[in-house]
Amino acid sequence: MSRPPFQKRTKFARKRSKIKIRIKKKDPLIIDGKRPRPLYVDYKDIELLKKLTSRQGKIISRRKNGCCAASQHVVAAAIKRARFMALMPYVGD
Repeated sequence: MSRPPFQKRTKFARKRSKIKIRIKKKDPLIIDGKRPRPLYVDYKDIELLKKLTSRQGKIISRRKNGCCAASQHVVAAAIKRARFMALMPYVGD
């Protein structure tokens, strides 16, 4: 049996979700509107790499920092190289 449309739902009431608009973040590796080819991030560029890591020393996700997939792979490799060369710490302060 179906219930009339005016009857209120009790246990399984659905809430309408608000539409969230996502703002596309700018890729930090793009310079002057163009992506450098070949895509390379210098592991000695500590200022850029610190912007792409959290205070705890973790690599920030793609969704948060705005990188595309290819940029994020290059950034992760550069951060790992800098850590290995002792230019960046493995853990934060």
